[in-house]
Amino acid sequence: MRLMMNERELGEFLRERFPQVGNKYEIVKLTDRGIDVRLKVREQDLRPGGTVSGPSIFALADVSVYLALLSRIGPMELAVTTNCSINFMRKPPRTDLLGRARILKLGHSLCVCEVDVYADGVDGMIAHAVLTYSIPRRKKCGNNIPHT
Repeated sequence: MRLMMNERELGEFLRERFPQVGNKYEIVKLTDRGIDVRLKVREQDLRPGGTVSGPSIFALADVSVYLALLSRIGPMELAVTTNCSINFMRKPPRTDLLGRARILKLGHSLCVCEVDVYADGVDGMIAHAVLTYSIPRRKKCGNNIPHT
């Protein structure tokens, strides 16, 4: 799949359009099939007992898929999650997490991805998610060049 945005462009897009979370995530690398994204775990990501919360793990999976999709279709803010199934497999310790997203199918209106979530220093996945994103239609302008 051809790249429409590189790591730097994706990082800038996330920080500019989503300043509330843009600095929590670091794009580790784009891959042939997706992207690796790191969640820099902060105090607000923890639940009682000092483990990373389920909502923070879900957010990492969701952001990872969003960035994987945008890397292939370009900056489309209104691509949105339409479905998610997530399995939490292990309690992660208080450490950064890595979301490894892979695009399974990229069509004109839907994208299906899976994400494996890992914790630094933990053997095996801590979570596995499958997400579907809806891709908005591109509008055509007078000269037939698509734009968002």
